[in-house]
Amino acid sequence: MPLKIKSANNIYLPDYVGKGYGSFWRWRGRYRVCKGSRASKKSKTTALWYIVNIINYEDANLLVVRKVFRTLKDSCFTELKWAINRLGVAEFWEIKESPLEMTYIPTGQKIYFRGLDDPLKVTSITVEHGYLCWMWIEEAYEIGDENDFNMLDESIRGAIPPGTGLFKQITLTFNPWNERHWLKARFFDNPDSETLAMTTNYLCNEWLDEADLKVFETMRINNPRRYRVAGLGEWGVVEGLIFENWEEKAFDIEAVRKMSSVRSAFGLDFGYTNDPSAFFCGLIDVTAKTLWVFDEIYKRGMSNEAIAEEITKAGYAKEKISADSSEPKSIDRLRDLGLNRIHRARKGKDSVNNGIDYIQGYHIIVHPRCVNFLTEISQYSWEKDTKTGKPLNIPVDDFNHLMDAMRYALEDFSRSAAFSFD
Repeated sequence: MPLKIKSANNIYLPDYVGKGYGSFWRWRGRYRVCKGSRASKKSKTTALWYIVNIINYEDANLLVVRKVFRTLKDSCFTELKWAINRLGVAEFWEIKESPLEMTYIPTGQKIYFRGLDDPLKVTSITVEHGYLCWMWIEEAYEIGDENDFNMLDESIRGAIPPGTGLFKQITLTFNPWNERHWLKARFFDNPDSETLAMTTNYLCNEWLDEADLKVFETMRINNPRRYRVAGLGEWGVVEGLIFENWEEKAFDIEAVRKMSSVRSAFGLDFGYTNDPSAFFCGLIDVTAKTLWVFDEIYKRGMSNEAIAEEITKAGYAKEKISADSSEPKSIDRLRDLGLNRIHRARKGKDSVNNGIDYIQGYHIIVHPRCVNFLTEISQYSWEKDTKTGKPLNIPVDDFNHLMDAMRYALEDFSRSAAFSFD
């Protein structure tokens, strides 16, 4: 059924979203919290809900938030554009990329995009028409400090006149990587009457094809630990972490870079369809045994040309980059594309564990903008013996793309010339 602009709530939801989200769609309480697996439709459903209901509630405005602003364009912004096109209402929307902003033309309602890395811009929004009554926090797992969420919560304030039908609501969507996260204790363990806390997974996505389903079935057989989280949407249980010698902390990158004892370190791990290509940017002080992680690139589906473009755009094309030695053709191609100092990481016996052992000797300070590094390092763990449950001296082959890139980057700082990484 085509969408009628003045009666957006008349669309037949199953035609657009499918099953699994009836309660989500109807909820009007303060908090709507959805943890879900990959391909669970949580982000697309949320995007559809906001486009439909901005059209339906002519005084409503939306603020979309992620921890780091630069991650919004390829996530929520793209999802909302998809929803506009899927509902067939593109002619009624003005979409800008500089700054990121969407305007519903008939009324002037807006969708604003902000990052927690610029908190003043989050708390100082004044809408031109109507009221700022809705907020969508995507990848809420990235927000490690509950006080940051409290600040966002307080920004949805102010009286809404009676008779408008409007309501204030914050929607949080995320992957449930770690059961120790404050999100579990706050919203799932003891939800109040203003909270809808729900879990969805790929099994409610009827539009997945056989190839998509095979990915999850293979995961279920080969990596049951990951399947429970990335497949079924269950909370991740973190035991046997490899790195516990780190902290998340904002720091002045240029001030650290100017320290005489500090050197830069860059590493690249290749991926494509299922795994991301991961580019690690660090600053290391060998004497002080301190490693600062200050930037990252982390994307799926990147060709060599796209990798070179991203690294160049970020300003690192002239840096010495140590890359995954299993793809020599890719390294040669990246060199042709302008990354003149890229080279193969060295291989050696027990190189992975030796690399881990070396990095464990450092204090690692991670800049808050490195959200994917923070996710990986807080999940990277040892395999367990299936019979005894005790940790093995083998890393789990998961949450390891930036971890591998970090090892490649640090090979030149190892304690002897023979020390190498894989």
